Amino acid sequence: MRQDLVIIGGGLAGSEAAWQAAKHGAKVTLYEMRPKTETAAHKTEQLAEIVCSNSLGSNDPLSAPGILKQEMRQLGSLIIKVADDVAIPAGTALAVDREQFAQKITQTLTEHPNVRILREEIQDIPEDAMCIIATGPLTSPKLSETIIQLTRSKNLYFFDAISPIVDTDSLNMNRIFRASRYDKGTADYLNCPMDKETYNQFYDALIQADRVQPKSFENIPYFEGCLPIEVMADRGRQTLAFGPLKPVGLIDPKTGTRPYAVLQLRAENHHGSCYNLVGFQTKLTYSEQRRVFRMIPGLEQAEFLRCGSIHRNTFINVPVLLKDTLQLKKHSNIFFAGQLVGVEGYVEAAASGGLAGLNAARLLSERQALTPPATTAHGALLQYITTCEPKYFQPINTNFGLFPPLDTPIRDKQKKRQAIQERALSEFQSWIAQSGLSI
Repeated sequence: MRQDLVIIGGGLAGSEAAWQAAKHGAKVTLYEMRPKTETAAHKTEQLAEIVCSNSLGSNDPLSAPGILKQEMRQLGSLIIKVADDVAIPAGTALAVDREQFAQKITQTLTEHPNVRILREEIQDIPEDAMCIIATGPLTSPKLSETIIQLTRSKNLYFFDAISPIVDTDSLNMNRIFRASRYDKGTADYLNCPMDKETYNQFYDALIQADRVQPKSFENIPYFEGCLPIEVMADRGRQTLAFGPLKPVGLIDPKTGTRPYAVLQLRAENHHGSCYNLVGFQTKLTYSEQRRVFRMIPGLEQAEFLRCGSIHRNTFINVPVLLKDTLQLKKHSNIFFAGQLVGVEGYVEAAASGGLAGLNAARLLSERQALTPPATTAHGALLQYITTCEPKYFQPINTNFGLFPPLDTPIRDKQKKRQAIQERALSEFQSWIAQSGLSI
């Protein structure tokens, strides 16, 4: 077994993995194929190059992304430290000077005595090394083929088809009824009934709504089983009523009749704190999703924890393949991190890389791998991606719906979020101390 940790991919996840592993004593060999092999999106050879928005999301300490950032600061994250150093004004968001951001991370890792950076493409996963695969959404075709062989093709996906997720507390339950089609099994779905007039108003708004135009490297050949909701609507006014909004097998208990159309919501976690809009993958802009989907009965005041999207991505079926330490279940020397593990967002990708780097370093020194408490942002994210229903697994970002309920329920929204934040930061700090981690 090689004595160094091999990290494949020098994006945000790979860079944070290298930092955390090196900081905890591991000798790291970081492979980045640029500039020898280019991608369709990157412009430079810098590590942690940001290719889209220069915003790392909300920095509000009472937001779910803000809690994740605070935990990363507690863990001594390189990504967040540099982001703080090169931040530019952006309201409550943490936005960065993208050039300075990538340059400082590249310089820091280049100068670290425990890090060796090799500029070459890795096509095969080394069998004789502890390895972290963090190659992101634009994983090279050759390495993708290797990952297919390792995980079996049915467990590797090349684009996201994501439906929105809403906060349960924000739903109007006076207009929603709980049932499964034909009353089969338990009443697992929340159903939003529409009459003909409501359906037609929703349909007209949907087909006229603004849509996101894909970048040149994101062109996606849609397949029939996963069309955007608005593309289905373009085929005719009744298409949705015979597709994702079909009302068959459902009776509204308030009227005793079958609705004209029904949107079904499926629970996203064991807590039932957030629900997925079934079959509502979409390319509408985020603002248009909120406007149009709130026309559906029961969603008038819905808080969207995640908006829908369809875009190019490469990710594995984590609930089937990974332990909560981010190791492969069948190959404990191989870790995955970043967008490959189904986390959405720069910071979420970096956070997963940090945990993978930390755990790989611990295993190299014959110590036990660690998993943060589920009450923390790190732990809640890990628990979701490793325990959700594999059949419905889709990438996720950090949101309050992932956190377990408070021991004592709080109705006031801001007080509830503050309590979740205080619990998360306290238990994350305790976990760091109990684990004997050097920060």
